[in-house]
Amino acid sequence: MEMRTRMMYMTVAVIVFLTAVVSVYSQEDVTTVEDSAFTEKMRPPVPFLHDKHNENALIHDDDCNICHHTYSDGKKLEDESSEDQECSACHQPADEKNHMELIKAYHNRCKGCHTTLKAGPVLCGECHVRTQ
Repeated sequence: MEMRTRMMYMTVAVIVFLTAVVSVYSQEDVTTVEDSAFTEKMRPPVPFLHDKHNENALIHDDDCNICHHTYSDGKKLEDESSEDQECSACHQPADEKNHMELIKAYHNRCKGCHTTLKAGPVLCGECHVRTQ
């Protein structure tokens, strides 16, 4: 009976360890495109499955700066990305009530790529899906 108990404890310990390791190394998939700068929403947030999108678009883990770009002195830094920041960290709204500069940044990045590649949604209602 003692050997069985040890095996059970060892099995539980291994399962707990593996669960911890997997959770540390797994990235939580983003499900919507949102930015805290948009306090009053004109349209619903864009449903967006980050990992699925990148898989479909053939964007690899080392290509994050395709979307999450960083610039210095007007030049794109190829080896850096802004993936831990919201777009509004760099693309500041013109003022608190006029978010057109930030909206343009999103639309140019997403819609611009979709238009260039002739793939993905480009119309307002295709991205900003109303659920009602």
